[in-house]
Amino acid sequence: MEEKRILLQKQIKHYLCWNEKTHAKTPNNSPTPRTTTLSPGRRQTECDNLSLISVPRQNPKQQSNASHHYSVTGTAPDGMRQPLPHFRRNRLLQRSPFSNPACNHPTVNKHQHQQTQQAANPRNKFDFRTYMLEKINIVNQALDAALPLQNPIKIHEAMRYSLLSGGKRICPIVCLAACQLVGGDESTAMPSACALEMIHAMSLMHDDLPCMDNDDLRRGRPSNHVVFGENVTVLAGYALLARAFEHIADSTRGVSPEKIVRVIGELARLIGPEGVVAGQVADLRCGGQGRRLDIGLEQLEYIHLHKTAASVEASAVAGAVLGGACGEEIERLRKYSRCAGLMFQVVDDILDVTKSSEELGKTSGKDLVADKVTYPKLIGIDKSKKYAQKLNREAQEQLNGFDPEKAAPLIALADYIAHRQK
Repeated sequence: MEEKRILLQKQIKHYLCWNEKTHAKTPNNSPTPRTTTLSPGRRQTECDNLSLISVPRQNPKQQSNASHHYSVTGTAPDGMRQPLPHFRRNRLLQRSPFSNPACNHPTVNKHQHQQTQQAANPRNKFDFRTYMLEKINIVNQALDAALPLQNPIKIHEAMRYSLLSGGKRICPIVCLAACQLVGGDESTAMPSACALEMIHAMSLMHDDLPCMDNDDLRRGRPSNHVVFGENVTVLAGYALLARAFEHIADSTRGVSPEKIVRVIGELARLIGPEGVVAGQVADLRCGGQGRRLDIGLEQLEYIHLHKTAASVEASAVAGAVLGGACGEEIERLRKYSRCAGLMFQVVDDILDVTKSSEELGKTSGKDLVADKVTYPKLIGIDKSKKYAQKLNREAQEQLNGFDPEKAAPLIALADYIAHRQK
């Protein structure tokens, strides 16, 4: 015990001597604030160089109690961080700028302003990761139940191979979120959400075929035609498309037949010759293999508004209709989804030239090799990123006026699409 007491006294004396030598006052005896950069994710604020207050960068969930959770430590000359004695800790807190609301330290004011804004904004309390994991799990279970393995075995294996191979499940989640946003029940929209994923899986299966985009990798594993052959893949895609509309008609409950018919009509229009098919045809015409045409931003936007954004639009409109939305609400969600869908493709083009195949789960640089027109190719990576940010703002503006808590999933989803890394 005596040795521990002596050691503790030496540590305290060593720290106090070092502190007095290192931290000097300005002529007017006022603290000289400065900010020292630490490792990513943390910053260190010094006021009078006496208190070293390490403030973690907290997520919004922790912000409500942020002012009471500062970790106060001393930094020894050799760079080792050591806990301060209790009496010293109290003195440091009293002299900390964070304990004085009247402090004019710019870093403190900025920190307090951000805290106030985040505490007042209900969007920041939304746990998007938990929400997505929960919804993906629910959708996967519903998809598994909607397409059981049965005879003929091979065609059902091919259908399930692509349908249940993972993925972001953006379209089903947009459908469910749109339904709940306008006051509907999630279970009402689930059959349509599953149908949308079936249609999406079909489009990916056909898109990967050698006669289309010719890709052997999808979601981190061999494409459907590599495993089952091109003929089976074509037939499995047709079967998924038919099953999608059958599932909506047979399994939707709690809404009028008129709404079910409208949803079927919206989906058929948005994936047909005026929607996804139109985008795919235009994409093939401007692709490589001797088919490249000179196109600009307007034509490129046409391709992706039809090929990619149309699927997201169908998802939002279907959910809104089933949830009982009025005409104005449907149109606002239509605009939201078109911006979000186009933003998805802009980001996809950026990732294609900035990420590896391992990171993406599909072949990277494929568009560059095929000499296809992309946003980075036309306007560069920096302008493409700025365009994605603009689309994100425009998408979220369409959600103003809705219940903030119910709109939180779609707001967070737009941010996720804008900043995704795969």
